[in-house]
Amino acid sequence: MMVVAPATAQTADPARVTVQNLSDGLITIMKGGSKLGFAGRASSIAPVVDRAFDLPLLTRLAVGPAWTGAAPADRAALIGAMRKLTINQYADNFDSWSGQQFIVSPKVDVRGTDRVVSTKLTQPKGDTVTIAYRLRQNGSDWRIVDVFYQNSISQITTRRNDFQAVLAKGGVKALVQHVNSLADKAAH
Repeated sequence: MMVVAPATAQTADPARVTVQNLSDGLITIMKGGSKLGFAGRASSIAPVVDRAFDLPLLTRLAVGPAWTGAAPADRAALIGAMRKLTINQYADNFDSWSGQQFIVSPKVDVRGTDRVVSTKLTQPKGDTVTIAYRLRQNGSDWRIVDVFYQNSISQITTRRNDFQAVLAKGGVKALVQHVNSLADKAAH
């Protein structure tokens, strides 16, 4: 007779694991702070960003309809610029640690084929910041395709609104230049 023990722990949702890994990476660079310097923080968070985000899809969503008419080289340049921007903004915004913690909600919301994972960034002397991540399955991995600040401000929508004016004036090449410029500003 075989006895089956009840499961003692629930298997972690893979979308939640992606967000937890990003949160852990952000705490690591915060703890490195000025000792790592901007370049060290960017270097440390880059592989975490590469594993956590679906940068090609995120970029396509942010660019909108202009994506379909963009040449493959311009698409690749846009993805590279968005990667650089994402890394640089994290390295700039998460530059010191004074006891902050990310609390990743155990509850994962299913929205169609996507999943939404909420987090809270607690600060010992300040307001708690709520950040939600929308993830989509890419192969066997769950990758972030949008970030919602305070659970309402979509990064994709904000970027698309910003990008539309640049696209209207100068096209895709101007947008590549614009995104790289934003990334360079974050590095200073």
